[in-house]
Amino acid sequence: MKLKRENQESSEGSEGAKGKMTLPLALVALISAFGSSFQYGYNVSVINSPAPYMQDFYNRTYLDRTGVPMDGGFQTLLWSLTVSMFPLGGFFGSLMVWPMVNRCGRKGTLLINNLFSIAAAVLMGTSELAKTFEVIILSRVVMGIFAGLASNVVPMFLGEMSPKNLRGAIGVVPQLFITIGILSAQILGLNSILGNAEGWPVLLGLTGIPSLLQLLTLPFFPESPRYLLIQKGNEEQARRALQRLRGWEDVDDEIQEMYQEHQSEKEEGQFSVLSLFTFRGLRWQLISIIVMMAGQQLSGVNAVFYYADRIFESAGVASSSIQYVTVSIGAINVVMTLLAVFIVESLGRRILLLAGFLLCSASCAILTLALNLQTTVSWMSYLSIVCVIAYIIGHAIGPSPIPAVMITEMFLQSSRPAAFMVGGSVHWLSNFTVGLVFLYMEAGLGPYSFLIFCAICVTTMLYIFFVVPETKNKTFMEINRIMAKRNKVEIQESKE
Repeated sequence: MKLKRENQESSEGSEGAKGKMTLPLALVALISAFGSSFQYGYNVSVINSPAPYMQDFYNRTYLDRTGVPMDGGFQTLLWSLTVSMFPLGGFFGSLMVWPMVNRCGRKGTLLINNLFSIAAAVLMGTSELAKTFEVIILSRVVMGIFAGLASNVVPMFLGEMSPKNLRGAIGVVPQLFITIGILSAQILGLNSILGNAEGWPVLLGLTGIPSLLQLLTLPFFPESPRYLLIQKGNEEQARRALQRLRGWEDVDDEIQEMYQEHQSEKEEGQFSVLSLFTFRGLRWQLISIIVMMAGQQLSGVNAVFYYADRIFESAGVASSSIQYVTVSIGAINVVMTLLAVFIVESLGRRILLLAGFLLCSASCAILTLALNLQTTVSWMSYLSIVCVIAYIIGHAIGPSPIPAVMITEMFLQSSRPAAFMVGGSVHWLSNFTVGLVFLYMEAGLGPYSFLIFCAICVTTMLYIFFVVPETKNKTFMEINRIMAKRNKVEIQESKE
């Protein structure tokens, strides 16, 4: 009987290397994603519905101050600033990732970051009372800085905490909450709820609540064990954090793996962004995250969301019903990202990225055809709706959630913060560029603009097919060895 129990314990120990979803791990994933990633999604789409009421407020305020109505061109400029300051702030937030996560830790950075969001929420919520529209534009920059930090730090924090067999699933959770944030903003922004003349300041101010909740709950959870051991050199705290996250005492295997990682990168020290670009041993990893992050944004996902309203309008959907159709698209986005959480560990990262980009490129190509023919062929407008839905499904299963997971997996502890800083900067600059250029593209090329997105999807897909390895169920060291072969470098490993 005793022997049987010992065998059982040893098999549980070996399962330990595999890892299961424990309550502390699930809670820390939910709190980080709800307090940070949710708001990124929320603020992406929160100003779409109340736009006419906000523009009216800009106009009234200007009239009160100067006695003359606002010039149309000036109003357009102010509104495009309101929209584009968010991704620009996101770019600045990405630049703060490397110094902050190394100095304050992953958890510490998330806690400090909440102060940006709460400040911006208070300013936006009171802007109408204070009769100032400049504060909204400033708050969009501050909110962007918050989102830029959150979109990089949450995947890094959760990726470092997760056992290898759950890293993909937990790594997709931040993206799931981004889509839930988008959907929540779409629902709350309905005319009948808060998307009206009285409700919009409340709609903008609500973004502070998740941050407040995170500020109150996250301190009770551990810091990233890898940060504690490799960067802080505190094995005792790292061991305690791991035991709490894994739900068992024997975490020696993982501690050993961290020491191996630490040993192999001792020579390099902490990577700065500059040294990341010049270090041959990380060349293909760096090119891969730049291609995946640029492909994710330049594939036109924001343009498709932006275009969706007009596609539905031309298909004969009543203008009063369009906002409900937009909400249903947001719901499809959430459901498909949730599906990605469950299938990423069984199917792997590569297949989801390839299938996602393939579906997006096919949708863009057929959408171009459908938009060109919808005046002559009556059913083409319905085909364009199908294309929009297919595109969103494709993006939600691969291109949206997987690149951030891959940054966590393809880099070791010393280079990961710099890698997230590069990936995040590419993400936000590409996002900003699409927002800026799409209106001109649409004016010049009309439906043919989607062929450019199609070409970007195909290019990214081919790159992933030939270069990016499968990282499912591998330790960070195993992935590092695969990439070392590609980079044609030797890895320093401990002789133990």
